[in-house]
Amino acid sequence: MKYRNPVLAGFHPDPSICRVGNVFYLATSSFHYFPGIPLWRSDNLVDWELAGYGISRPEQMDLAGTRASRGLYAPTIREKDGRFYIVCTEVDRLGNFAITAPAIGGPWSDPVKIAVDGIDPSLFFDDDGVIYVCASCDVGGRRGITLSVIAPGSGTVRGGPRLITRGSGGRWPEGPHIYKRNGLYYLLLSEGGTEYGHMLAVFRAISPWGPYESCPRNPVLTHRNLARSPIQCVGHGDLVDDAAGNWWLVCLGVRPIGSLLLHNLGRETFLAPVSWDPDGWPIIGDNGLISLEMDGPLPGMPQNDGPAGVIQPDRRGGDGRAWNWRDEFDGARLSPEWNFIRARQPSVATIEKGGGLVLSGGEAGLSEPLAAPAFVGRPQQSFDCLFEAAVDFDPASEKSEAGITAYYDDSYHYEAFITRHAGSRVIVLRKHVHDIEVAVATVAIPDTGCVRLSVDANRERYRFSYSCNDVGGELGLGMTAGLCSEGTWRMSFTGVFFGLFCVQGKAFFHDSSCVDLEGTSCYPRQ
Repeated sequence: MKYRNPVLAGFHPDPSICRVGNVFYLATSSFHYFPGIPLWRSDNLVDWELAGYGISRPEQMDLAGTRASRGLYAPTIREKDGRFYIVCTEVDRLGNFAITAPAIGGPWSDPVKIAVDGIDPSLFFDDDGVIYVCASCDVGGRRGITLSVIAPGSGTVRGGPRLITRGSGGRWPEGPHIYKRNGLYYLLLSEGGTEYGHMLAVFRAISPWGPYESCPRNPVLTHRNLARSPIQCVGHGDLVDDAAGNWWLVCLGVRPIGSLLLHNLGRETFLAPVSWDPDGWPIIGDNGLISLEMDGPLPGMPQNDGPAGVIQPDRRGGDGRAWNWRDEFDGARLSPEWNFIRARQPSVATIEKGGGLVLSGGEAGLSEPLAAPAFVGRPQQSFDCLFEAAVDFDPASEKSEAGITAYYDDSYHYEAFITRHAGSRVIVLRKHVHDIEVAVATVAIPDTGCVRLSVDANRERYRFSYSCNDVGGELGLGMTAGLCSEGTWRMSFTGVFFGLFCVQGKAFFHDSSCVDLEGTSCYPRQ
């Protein structure tokens, strides 16, 4: 059965997966966004729906003051005897930790620190009841993969840590996972860094402690030599088998905006079928390559030998448009798909009884490097899309702002917003790129009336527009290259979010939506 990649489009990096019966569960990194560690559920590995978050209560994790692209790194999700386990790294304070829950939707426990150094921890439950944690850390001044035995529930180390491999020779071995198949222990890990030299390598041994032999085809997955591939940076993967005995890999990858190898959507989740050669080594995808359209025996889907269409979620509404999302803010609470920067403050984002979202903004704006502004956002999921919101806002001063943003981080964002200038209500288009912030357009609007703000995005630019009282027009452009990870010149691991924000005042948002204008990618269920 054919399907399209990525299976989770937009900012959904470092996927980890497990299966319980016929249902698959997946976790991804969230860094400085809150709630943290988004969790997904699927019956067929292609259609994913948000099932909750591992970190959803402020008392579980305090991300205040966390720099952009820090925070929560690379979770691993596993299930054992009816209970879910997540191990993860909070890179600045807590280090490696574990949380558990009786169901994917929670409630998830408070974090328990695991006394293991490094990043990217992974759990392995052996048949004899021993619980192992492998991680990536510096050993003797060089990065390697260590293995420890931990006590259930406490995170106390009972054995190790012991260096088990430094990988196949690539830099930064990380993201390790151990599996047991036909009596052998397989170790899957990433090398080369998460940029354009990324790759996956696999090793095996008769004991979890090794010694590990390297697969003769390592790396078993990489696009580092495919400069023109529409998928780059593939790596950081996790293996799972389905109920029929077929194996699959989820991994991260990026889709560049063009031949210059720049990406703005962030690292996304891709799916590849896995087969095994006669010597018992895995073959990932098309002999170590993955593509935007792939074929495999998807679980829970009818299989046939005749021609079949590509499996893709149907998001078309009654108007025929393909929606990434549509939210009229008419539920009892804010939809869980909306993310906050560093902290969720209940008083900042509230749903009115008759419908509508009220954002109550304080002093913090989008360019504050460590603050938690009044912002709610969702990942941009396709290159060609139209993001809109309708807002009522009466700005009290020139410091009052409310509107929409294409937001990468505090140093890279474009926004169109209502404010006050020389006593009049105006709309401003502002761009902040690196250390330069400039207002490129200011348009006077009536002092009352709802304003609809929109951004039409593609691989080249973000085009901002407005309308108020049946009058409107274009505000201007921001180049897509200005919101790409490579342009930040620092370790940046996120992607563009479309967001709503408010500074110094109360803004009423009637609705928000994003329409997919290309219709070629899979998106999480709404």
